[in-house]
Amino acid sequence: MSHDLFLPAFIVLSGLSARGRRLIAERAAGVRGDDGVSTLEMVIIALGLIAVATLLIAAITAAVTRRTNQIN
Repeated sequence: MSHDLFLPAFIVLSGLSARGRRLIAERAAGVRGDDGVSTLEMVIIALGLIAVATLLIAAITAAVTRRTNQIN
């Protein structure tokens, strides 16, 4: 059995345990701030992604149409 996996596994487990200890300490002290994203922020992000996708589709469609017209 290889010992090459022990050190990375130990590092990951140490990080997870440190994170867990910190979260438990923050929860006990009541220090936790805003967690996550609000609904308005999610709507703005979704609309931005839809706008970018729409522009990308329009650009690809225009390029394909232009190339098809050149071939004909």
